[in-house]
Amino acid sequence: MHKLKQSIPQNIKNIYHLAQAILANLIYGFPSKKIKVIGVTGTNGKTTTVQMIAKILEEAEFKTAVASTINFRINGNEEINKTKFTTLSSWAVQKFIKKAIKNKCEYLVLETSSHSLDQYRVWGVAYQTAVVTNITREHLDYHKTMEEYRKAKIRLFKKVKTAVVNLDMEKPEEFLSIATGKKVTYSLKNSKADVLAENIEVGIQDTRYKIQDTNFKLNLLGEFNIENALAATSVGLSENIDLETIARALEKIKLVPGRMERVINEKEINIIIDYAVTPDSLEKLYELIKSIRDNSPEIRESSKIIAVFGSCGERDRGKRPIMGEIVSKKADFVIVTNEDPYDEDPMQIINEVSEGIKNRIEGNNFWKILDRREAIRKALELAKAGDFIVVTGKGAEEIMAVGDKRIPWNDRKVIEEELNK
Repeated sequence: MHKLKQSIPQNIKNIYHLAQAILANLIYGFPSKKIKVIGVTGTNGKTTTVQMIAKILEEAEFKTAVASTINFRINGNEEINKTKFTTLSSWAVQKFIKKAIKNKCEYLVLETSSHSLDQYRVWGVAYQTAVVTNITREHLDYHKTMEEYRKAKIRLFKKVKTAVVNLDMEKPEEFLSIATGKKVTYSLKNSKADVLAENIEVGIQDTRYKIQDTNFKLNLLGEFNIENALAATSVGLSENIDLETIARALEKIKLVPGRMERVINEKEINIIIDYAVTPDSLEKLYELIKSIRDNSPEIRESSKIIAVFGSCGERDRGKRPIMGEIVSKKADFVIVTNEDPYDEDPMQIINEVSEGIKNRIEGNNFWKILDRREAIRKALELAKAGDFIVVTGKGAEEIMAVGDKRIPWNDRKVIEEELNK
């Protein structure tokens, strides 16, 4: 059955998806017309940006619903997203919007993937605002080229009243030119941006910057999180929320599950979990980890970076050795392991990632370990106090996709279990 599905051209499948979306909208009564929908797309940072936008709206006392890769929330009542889908089926999307309206929500912040745009899963959703975080290499197994990938993302911007665009990303003009309504741009460095971060200080414990005369403090680290915060700030300003309220909301966010998430432990190892499934996100993550290490005088000389990572099955195979090379350049010890193989041979995926590993000796400072728990255990055995263990690829996910099975799995829980042993 799976092979049969794979043999059907995607454009034929999309006719079916469109019919389903039309039917779902008719049955649920096109509910998105009764709520302000903010769509967030991009390669990296979507989930964090969604959480930030929601926090800003809630701080401004708007009743808000959220649908993201990690969670569903309506007026503070939260449920973990265990589906492994960023954007659910058209039926589930319409049902959720209807539920949000029933609970008197004024806003819905909807994380919107390129797949859902291409497959009409969000057909009929009347987006008021569209946000793009960035576009870097991802999903080329599906879209084939970066041009087609970008085209799918751009669809979100065609009829919105407000377009929020990152001027620091590649070809922002493509998104700005398609938008016909209000346009809000943001940047870390481009003075032409409507929302510009200045006096940036990326510390070990927090990140600080200014917008106009307002000081901002994030408990989330790294310039990429400032970018996410600027996107959320742009949305807040477009909804007439003042900078002081926005700054207060952003400072209240202590963490986003599975995104630069620390696991505190008695061994004093710096254990970090992050989603990071693209070459760009891995590069930025490890640059940040190295910066944190090098700016900590008490651990700088002796601390090591231990990487545990893999790559997803049935996805862009071309990125695998690229990711391997990035990590091998940044980490002292490299452990390549299983992630979500789906119907691929997991060992083949590991070998393809490992093709990019440079200047490492297998069995000495580089290991291929099929069992993800064993890989995490190996990292913990290697680590001393002050070292960094960086576990990427799963983030806060609750399952691992192996063939047709969905096996319960959570990186943080497994790390904590192994620490307790």
